[in-house]
Amino acid sequence: MKKNIKIYTIGHSNRSLKEFIDLLKTYKIETLVDVRRWPKSTKFSHFNREVLEHELEKAGVKYVWLGDLLGGYRPGGYEKYMETLQYKRGLELLEKIAGKKTAAIMCSEKLWFKCHRRFISNSLVEKGYRVIHIIDKKRTQEHKLRKN
Repeated sequence: MKKNIKIYTIGHSNRSLKEFIDLLKTYKIETLVDVRRWPKSTKFSHFNREVLEHELEKAGVKYVWLGDLLGGYRPGGYEKYMETLQYKRGLELLEKIAGKKTAAIMCSEKLWFKCHRRFISNSLVEKGYRVIHIIDKKRTQEHKLRKN
């Protein structure tokens, strides 16, 4: 069953708010799961949690912040953090969300392999999910298990 469930990933990067929301609409994302440890951007204020949540709501996309459980920048490194109950709980919540609506996990890096989304993606693929990385409107990349 999980093999039929796709979970997308996306990085906000330096995109405009309109471009970002258009991307979500292109891939029919219904819930955006923010996995930034600190949900703000000093360079791009439209990606601050409060602003983004409000704008996504207006666009019909639900916003969920799981950065407390799945965010990066962990003492000892992210791979070590993945062994904790806190990480496992975050992954369970993400699975519940993705089981109900088309979901994308978001961080700031445009390219997933430069971000902790690669670790989360590995965990999801190991559990049988299809993980699709959104690059732009015309390009995606399906996640394949790889060494972190």
